[in-house]
Amino acid sequence: MSDDETPDGGPATEADANAEPMTPEAEVEALRAELAALKDQALRIAADAENTKRRTEREANDSRAYAIQKFARDLLGVADNLQRAMQHAPTDAADPLVKNLAIGLQMTEKELMGAFERNGLKKIDPVKGAKFDPHQHQAMQEQPAEDVAAGGVVQVIQPGYELFGRLVRPAMVVVAARGSGGAEAPEPVAQNPYAAANDAAGASVDTKA
Repeated sequence: MSDDETPDGGPATEADANAEPMTPEAEVEALRAELAALKDQALRIAADAENTKRRTEREANDSRAYAIQKFARDLLGVADNLQRAMQHAPTDAADPLVKNLAIGLQMTEKELMGAFERNGLKKIDPVKGAKFDPHQHQAMQEQPAEDVAAGGVVQVIQPGYELFGRLVRPAMVVVAARGSGGAEAPEPVAQNPYAAANDAAGASVDTKA
């Protein structure tokens, strides 16, 4: 190799001729900077992959919810009829046939609710005194209540249902009228239907990606 060529075989330039070799300290700093840049790039790629995964899961849940929403709504009529039948079923009847019929209704209703849960259809059945939530409840009437604060749920006329966090049917409720007594009802807590079980708020996604 001649004095006019660089180590890679290219022609030497004036800058190459005047460049001083890097000191060990400078090389270490350069490697540290390169490592930090690569680490930042890796973190961004990992965050982008996680965000893509969550977005895909959300879109899949939306597609599934749309596909079975009408079917689920039709099944709610069956659940309502079962519940009405259970309210009048004599589980303590002396006649074994009647008693077995009542127990069979309970088992059928329980299995139907389990099928709903397994497929993402969850019942909205607020407890007495819960804060009225216009996103999940429908007020059918107001009435004074001594043990429920104004704006709280006094009674559930018909439970509601949601499918993967999407409202299918609101819960029909009676609401405590203004001036009612009782402690102030707590605000309803919004849930993220797409969060993992150990990440209820879904806050672990890196939004820098």
